[in-house]
Amino acid sequence: MNVRVEDSCIACGACESICDAVFSIEDKAVVNESAVAGNEDSVQEAADACPVQAIVVE
Repeated sequence: MNVRVEDSCIACGACESICDAVFSIEDKAVVNESAVAGNEDSVQEAADACPVQAIVVE
């Protein structure tokens, strides 16, 4: 699973509140790539919850 955050991220923190093992907020959400494996369901939930659809899961 590849995860990236687009520049449209508004740093609202929704993804971090759902899956703080993978997402952290700086100027925008940042992905901890090494934590994606094993957290796929939470990553997808965070992507679905993003209010601006800035999280892309491939």
